[in-house]
Amino acid sequence: MNFLPNEIHKKIIKNTIPSMRWDFKSDFSAHKKNCKEKLVQLLGINEIIETDKDVKILKEETLNGQRYVKLAVKTEEDYYANCHLLFPKNYSGERLPLCVCLQGHVSGAHLGLGIEKFPYDNVYLQNEGVDFCIQATNRGYIALAIEQRGFGENGGDTKTGGTNCLHPALTAILTGRTLVGERVWDVQRVLDSVLEQFSDIVTMENSVLVGMSGGGTATYYVACLNDRFDTYVPGVALCSFYDSIAEISHCACNYVPNMTKHFDMGDLAVLIAPKRLIVVSGTEDKWFPIDGAKREFERIKKIYEAQNATDKCIHVICKGGHSFYPNEAWQEIQKH
Repeated sequence: MNFLPNEIHKKIIKNTIPSMRWDFKSDFSAHKKNCKEKLVQLLGINEIIETDKDVKILKEETLNGQRYVKLAVKTEEDYYANCHLLFPKNYSGERLPLCVCLQGHVSGAHLGLGIEKFPYDNVYLQNEGVDFCIQATNRGYIALAIEQRGFGENGGDTKTGGTNCLHPALTAILTGRTLVGERVWDVQRVLDSVLEQFSDIVTMENSVLVGMSGGGTATYYVACLNDRFDTYVPGVALCSFYDSIAEISHCACNYVPNMTKHFDMGDLAVLIAPKRLIVVSGTEDKWFPIDGAKREFERIKKIYEAQNATDKCIHVICKGGHSFYPNEAWQEIQKH
């Protein structure tokens, strides 16, 4: 006799064949259209109402020898996302490719700038490679860090540096939305506004969207629904739903109602192919186990093969735990 509710949930997930899994026989374009409609519905993005653009410049200064601009960007009525633009050293006003950076479950987007605010920040910076904006500007990009909902200045615990996803994730579900869907929406709306406001200095040619963990999950879903970046880099986030968020207790923002009825993570690649996708995984990642990551990437690879785009999906597997592995990731990004 089983007395554990999660055991029956895992059994259901394990025995479910996702309804939107491509059979490699039906028309790809038609299937892709149906999958996009279903994913938008599952993420609750269709419940969000587009509003007028508004960008407020909150601060302009030099940060460790680099031009820095802090922005608040309106993404829906009564909500602004905190954003940070960082420019390469010795920037002289030329038009440069954009790298959008998404933090995961850390103390906030300030870590992308290499800034320590809280006691544990030095561990994130030294061990997990989360200073994405520094990495990008060192390689000639203009970097844009977007604070995700439930983190940092957009709902995180600004006293302790903790994240605060649980309550907003659950209240989003009450409204027919999801917190991760709102994060995906924010990326798209911030991108709209920044490209309009800074059209003279940023270009989407050779652009990159990069994220780690929760930021990697958002990156993957953005890749499904947005075609504007040249390269998408979800770091330590790809895994089968069974092996990661069913077997292991994760933050509530990872759970999307009804998702496993229709998709596993690899199935969603029908919405990404043939865009350039660089997946980063750690062999000892305790949150997104490598076996589940490899299985889902094999599914992704087959979808890319069917689109004659095998050179555009890459799995960067690094020895270690839950970290971004910037050297290995950027080596692959810059090959293109």
